[in-house]
Amino acid sequence: MTGISVWGPGLEGWARARAVLRGEEPHEETERPLPVPPFLAPNERRRTSAVVRLALEIAREACAQAQCDGATLSAVFSSSNGDGAVLDSILHALCTPGEDVSPTQFHNSVHNAPAGYWTIGQNSIQPATAIGLYDGSFGGGLLKAAAEAVVEGKPVLLCVYDRPVPGPIGTVRHTQHNFGVGLVLDPVSGKGTNLEFHFDPRPCAGDWPLDPALRRIAEHNPAARSLPLLTLLAQGVPGSVRVDCGAGHLVLSVQP
Repeated sequence: MTGISVWGPGLEGWARARAVLRGEEPHEETERPLPVPPFLAPNERRRTSAVVRLALEIAREACAQAQCDGATLSAVFSSSNGDGAVLDSILHALCTPGEDVSPTQFHNSVHNAPAGYWTIGQNSIQPATAIGLYDGSFGGGLLKAAAEAVVEGKPVLLCVYDRPVPGPIGTVRHTQHNFGVGLVLDPVSGKGTNLEFHFDPRPCAGDWPLDPALRRIAEHNPAARSLPLLTLLAQGVPGSVRVDCGAGHLVLSVQP
């Protein structure tokens, strides 16, 4: 694994997140505005939603950390909720007499919209997959990306992201904060951190962060279920964590 990125409350960017997860800086649970994707043309930039900007920022930083060209990588984008704000807006328009659905909103409503913006912005013709596995979306995305990297024998970009869903859906699907994590999984270079996968078909909720504030974030955002793994990576120590991947769980062993 050669590239890591994070965006969450008080964890904006891997450099800041690593310092917090190592205990070198206090964790301040504040939300910062999401950056505008610098690699998109102005027309595409104006159409991006908050979920798209979150996904593109973690994809950009992971590739920068790995010092690789995003246009050369296959990608896996994984999200539990998709773009809940866009879906809420469309449903509101459908339920309001005389109100039309915005073409831009409709365009952004599909689950693979962030993957599409990424390939457009990178001028990439590499495969990009979009998946969702409810609370197991981080583990499921990681399993898909790792399997593809090993089978194809080349690096794969993984981006996992979720943010709150407004409106009636949000009353039954409780999600808090913006949170995203990006990883570049490289099976061939021998650089970075060694990550070993073991799949167990038995159900398991996975491990949780020990820090109470980080645990609250992980409990209310599926993408933040990555925090125990990110903590091991930040601290640079050997260890293992369990991650829910939908149908069973992964045991991930880290060897810096």
